[in-house]
Amino acid sequence: MVSVSLHDLGIDRLSIEERIQVAEAIWDSVIHDVEAAPLRDWQRAELERRLADSVANPDAVRPWGDVEVEALTRVKR
Repeated sequence: MVSVSLHDLGIDRLSIEERIQVAEAIWDSVIHDVEAAPLRDWQRAELERRLADSVANPDAVRPWGDVEVEALTRVKR
């Protein structure tokens, strides 16, 4: 693996806004590649386990909005 620094790429000379754009472009490319990659057997098994658990226990979940409000309330204390 080749080690490349921000300096080598000239990224350190970019403005903050430009560096953010570069970071977002890199992240978008990583997400695209990850989404295209096949799941490993253990990942598929875990997803299947979680799906089966959610179907078997539909009342064991909470809406995201409720969880978010609770978390934000705790942070503000």
